[in-house]
Order: sequence, then C-alpha cells, then structure tokens
Amino acid sequence: MFDFLVKNASLPDGREGIDIACKNGIITNVEKNISAEAKETVDANGWLLAPPFIDPHFHMDATLSLGIPRLNKSGTLLEGISLWGELKPVQTVDDIIERSLRYCDLAVSMGIGAIRSHVDTCDNELKGVQALLEVKNQVKDYLELQLVAFPQDGLYRDPTALENTIRALDMGVDIVGGIPHFERTMLEGAQSIKTLCEIASERGLLVDMHCDETDDPMSRHIETLAHETQRLGLQGRVTGSHLTSMHSMDNYYVSKLIPLIAEAGVHAIPNPLINIMLQGRHDTYPKRRGQTRVRELRDEGVLIGFGSDCVMDPWYSLGKADMLDVAFMGLHVGQLSSREDMAWCFDAITSNSATIMHLEDYGIDSGAKANFNLLQAKNPIEAIRLRAHRLAVVRSGKLIATNSPLKAELLIEGRPDIVDPASYAPKKA
Repeated sequence: MFDFLVKNASLPDGREGIDIACKNGIITNVEKNISAEAKETVDANGWLLAPPFIDPHFHMDATLSLGIPRLNKSGTLLEGISLWGELKPVQTVDDIIERSLRYCDLAVSMGIGAIRSHVDTCDNELKGVQALLEVKNQVKDYLELQLVAFPQDGLYRDPTALENTIRALDMGVDIVGGIPHFERTMLEGAQSIKTLCEIASERGLLVDMHCDETDDPMSRHIETLAHETQRLGLQGRVTGSHLTSMHSMDNYYVSKLIPLIAEAGVHAIPNPLINIMLQGRHDTYPKRRGQTRVRELRDEGVLIGFGSDCVMDPWYSLGKADMLDVAFMGLHVGQLSSREDMAWCFDAITSNSATIMHLEDYGIDSGAKANFNLLQAKNPIEAIRLRAHRLAVVRSGKLIATNSPLKAELLIEGRPDIVDPASYAPKKA
C-alpha cells in the first residue's frame, strides 16, 4: 500500500493521465493506471502536477516589515536603504522570527518548497542571523531554507562586516554573499569578491553575490566574479544575482562578458519584480527595462533562475510569495514571447533554481522527494498565464495546504452558470 497517490495528472513535460505514487516521503512510481491502494488518494482531474516553486533570492530578515518604522513613500532603492537602516536597530530577534514564520506560512501555501535568503551581517548582534537560523530549524520539515551571509553595507565599507560575516558562517550560515558595487571604490569592490570567494573556497561553500545591482554600465564586478570562480575552481558553485548594470552596457563589451560568465560556470539570478521597479530609475528616455539580459545569458548557456527578492519590506511594498507572478513579469519585460521561451520561464522558477541551489532529489521522478504542487492549469504556459491557483501542496508525501478550484458563478441569462478561467486554454496544435 502506498502512503499517497495522485491520479490522472498532467506533467510539465507534456505527459497526461499520469499517476504518481509515494511511500516514505519518496516518489516510487510515475506511470499510467496505478491500481494499488493508498492511505490517501487525490484525483488531479487532469490538472498540472509540478515540482515545488523555488525562490533562489530573498531577504527574509526584512520581509513583512512594511510600515515599520514608516512606509517607503517614494518606492525607491535609496529610501529603502534608509528605511532598513532605521529598522535594524529597533527590531528584535523575536520580531524577525515572527515575521519570517508568517512569511513561510504564506510561501508554503503558494507552493514554494525552497528559499535562499540573504541575511544582513552588518549588525554586531547578528540578530538576523540568530533569528533565521532558528526559523530554518523550525520549518525544515516542510520548507528548505538556505541562508547567505550578506554584508549588506559593504564588506569594507562597514568596519566590522568581514568579522561578522565570518562569525555568521561559523554559526551555521550556508553560503557566502557580498555586494561589490556598494563598496566605496571599484577596487574595493573587486577586492571584496576576491576575499569572499577565497573564504568560500577554503570552507567548501557556495557563493551568491549581489552583483552590479545598478544602472551604471561601468559596474562590471561580474567580470571579476567570473575570474575568481575560475581561479579558485568554483565552477557551478557561484551565482551572480541581479546583474542589472548589464542592461546599460555597450553591446561590444557584453559580447565579451557573457561568454566569460558561461565559461566560468557562473549562474545568474535576475529578480524581475524588483529589478523592473528599482533599476532604470535614472534614465530619461529611452527607459531601460531594469532587468538583465536574460535571453542573451540563457542562449550562451548560463543557467538562470528567477527570484522574488522582497515581499512587503523597505524596498518593495508589493508581492505575495507568488513565483508565477515573478515568471509572468520576467517573461514580459524580457520579451520571452515564443512558446519555448514561456515554457522556459516556468523552468526558471522550478528546476533551474533547484539546480542553482544544489537541491537534491528534486522533480517528478521515481526516487525524487515526494514534494509537488497541483495547479489549476493544463500546462506550464497556462500556469504562468493564469498565475494558477494552487489546489494542493504536498511535502514528503503529505498534504499540507489545499484550495478549492477557482471558479466564478455567472448570473447572466442565457450564459453558462460557471466560468472556470483555466478552461480557456488553447487547443493543441
């Protein structure tokens, strides 16, 4: 007898009418017409069964703090930075834990199975580090939380940032982070990358840098990050997040830069919602799009995952933990309009990000962890179009969140009684 059985599901690869059987938290069978009994059975009714959404870039120590101590009225990056400086001294470890757990509740209900969160180490008390290590332990049974030691005020710009970052890693933070474009000079930015990558190499850790999150075409720290990755043999273990200066760079330089990134095996994480909002602010016209050159990076072979970055915090007043919103906006601003492109955007919030985060046993396959979402959509493109309703969220072969199908009752004579937005999917060619 199986522990959990899903009947008649569609899968992201196009297969339909598939049953998925689970036992001891593992997917054991993915095939049609499984006849064995199970302790719990869910009829998918042909809806899309997909692996969990993955958010590879987030700031959980700031999330849900909107309005504390005041609102970001301008919605700009600089006011957000100022607000974070006001919030840090007054918030407590318990405050951060409470907000973070509330966010995790929301994230799980929206089908997120793993989050990589940066945590500010420019705080001598390391309140955020203490809080998120506790949260990581509390949510471990239903949400994988990776933590990045992030010297948010600059490794060299802040007098104790280097010491505190090492302390955070010693306390159990998983990944080495940095922010080279926020150092005082280009030289110190490049030196911070060298120092942080060496720390990661010595400790056998991954690297995830806030890199070139600016409109300045001369902010070219991703070049140094690619170099250090190769010099230290960190290929496949390094990620450059944001990379938004690339939208302003001249095309000749980019034609050299992108192959260097690919050669070094550096991954990229654009964050469409916040990049569209915060970058490109200093242009008149033409307005740049804010987001990095997603298509060009992808086509050169760079592995790309989309992150959300912020939800209701000093920098971004919106958001609802919906990775399909992230993919939807990334698709539009990147003009990723072909059917292949749109399907790829679903990969950017699932399998690509799982690979970037080095998640093990991820996917809808025999032997993978029994973690998946049932979505009210027929396929990945429809899931993005609809920002599909999450009908069921399953972790370790157990149902942990449910929703009734989203339908509207229509009170118009001569027209159907019910409108199901998911029924408008196009017919197959």
